[in-house]
Amino acid sequence: MDEKRTEELRGAVLKAYSAAAEHPDGTHPFPVGRKFALSIGYSEELLASLPGIAVDSFAGVTNLSVSAGIPPKSKVLDLGCGAGLDSLIAARRAGPDGWVAGVDFSGSMLDRARHAAKEAGLDNVDFYLADAESLPFPDGLFDVALVNGIFNLNPRRDKIIRELYRVMKPGGTAFIAEIILKQPLAPAPGEEGSNVNWFA
Repeated sequence: MDEKRTEELRGAVLKAYSAAAEHPDGTHPFPVGRKFALSIGYSEELLASLPGIAVDSFAGVTNLSVSAGIPPKSKVLDLGCGAGLDSLIAARRAGPDGWVAGVDFSGSMLDRARHAAKEAGLDNVDFYLADAESLPFPDGLFDVALVNGIFNLNPRRDKIIRELYRVMKPGGTAFIAEIILKQPLAPAPGEEGSNVNWFA
């Protein structure tokens, strides 16, 4: 994909994704919120214990922060943290001697994440506005990385993988979840004949 098309796609994703933060009850091209989080394995008890501002704009693809191995005292990267749901869960699991860095390219999502962390009383989590392919961290910092659904939205996957590898400690573990299509999507109504394979 050429750079112009990549930037157009990035802009469209950012607009749609930020809208889920600004108007979580609106109509979005992907599932958002508490009902969706419940449907993919986050428990009602867990969601009820977390600030609604993080839960209502959740837009991951699975319950990664629940199923991933996050030992106490871990330094955790939540890449594509959105409104902070996985970051808050990871911060609890890492404990007061651990630390979580949530990274996202949407300022609107990060506003929600920062408010959620403050509301939850968690001081072992920080949030950063950055692109996944250019992370603001030194080499070998993180024990664990969570990546809950960003690769199918960014054609620069090779750069993201290199950055992820760079900031992980030797022997660290990255937990990556993604939606994978088994066959091409049918065109939406009114889009017959259009190219729906964005990454061709």
